[in-house]
Amino acid sequence: MSTNSTRVTRLTSIHGTAAPLPIDNLDTDQIMPKQFLRIIDKAGLSQGLLYDLRFDAQGAPRDDCVLNQPAFRGARILLGGANFGCGSSREHAVWGLQQGGFDAIIAPSFAEIFYSNAMNNRLLLVQLAREQIDVLLRDASAYPAAQLHIDIEKQTVTSVGGLVFPFPLGARHRQMVIEGMDTIDLTLASLPDIEAFECAHLARHPWAAVL
Repeated sequence: MSTNSTRVTRLTSIHGTAAPLPIDNLDTDQIMPKQFLRIIDKAGLSQGLLYDLRFDAQGAPRDDCVLNQPAFRGARILLGGANFGCGSSREHAVWGLQQGGFDAIIAPSFAEIFYSNAMNNRLLLVQLAREQIDVLLRDASAYPAAQLHIDIEKQTVTSVGGLVFPFPLGARHRQMVIEGMDTIDLTLASLPDIEAFECAHLARHPWAAVL
């Protein structure tokens, strides 16, 4: 988070391979299973990311899992299904996706709590129509090494074939993702307005100063 001393680089675009995982109702329990929640910090969560999809009961990698295929191991973008991130409010799921190398998730819809957790942690969530995502899924199947381009400032996704899909992004979340700001940063950025309001409020209602 940008409230520490580390300088955060502006993120205006994401360019990378997109891994297709079009599973509807993929919940946070599947994204980050409970046995990986025992840690007291964020380190090492990439190991648990989508564990039961990536590994069998003996812990061997599943050949049929797209994330284990060489073409998608370095993917920065995940193509998901509808209601992505449903289930419990498990922020570890967001951290695990980020530690797994993902900077953006593209899906037809997202669970509300997951959306908030993701955006607060600078994981970009892009909502597109299912037919638009179908185009991206076909591209990922036909051209696994091809890369998508997400322009965060313009709020567009450009497909391998050059199709441009606009996506919605609220001004607050857009600023958080681009500038690397968290909710505390946003509050501090508005501090002059907050202080001005307080002064004006107390001038109109001096009795409130003793409360």
